[in-house]
Amino acid sequence: MKKYRSAVAVLVLKKDSDGSARILLVHKPRKSDAWQLPQGGIEEGETPEVAALRELNEEAGLLLAVPVQMSAHTYCYDFPPEFLARYNPVNAGQKLCFVALEAPDDSVVKVDHDEVDDFRWVLPEELERYNPRKEYVEVILRVLEERMRGIRR
Repeated sequence: MKKYRSAVAVLVLKKDSDGSARILLVHKPRKSDAWQLPQGGIEEGETPEVAALRELNEEAGLLLAVPVQMSAHTYCYDFPPEFLARYNPVNAGQKLCFVALEAPDDSVVKVDHDEVDDFRWVLPEELERYNPRKEYVEVILRVLEERMRGIRR
């Protein structure tokens, strides 16, 4: 039976002056599936919310103290064969839970140029251009919809 690492992905939204929301994507220095939400493993003793804020700081240099919204959506995937061959991880893949938050207007993203080498604020309709995994993009859009419903309440 395959084992999956518990991980969290962070849907970071930033509002444009016209009210439209942009999503933060970070770029990992690799050949495939390089653009993704900031994400990483949940360490022992951490809640997904705490892990999300830690990963956001590690991958995007954002140290935020803002309300986060835990999503009901998850996404499970297997690591690619080249990753398995190179790193020989104990897990076959990751099971992502999602946390959503809104970044303040003055937030400045700073990548470390090691684990993450670039970033973009993209419109939801641009996601497919950055990540070819249809299922991953669909989950992000569902988390976004869930977050937007929560904001309008």
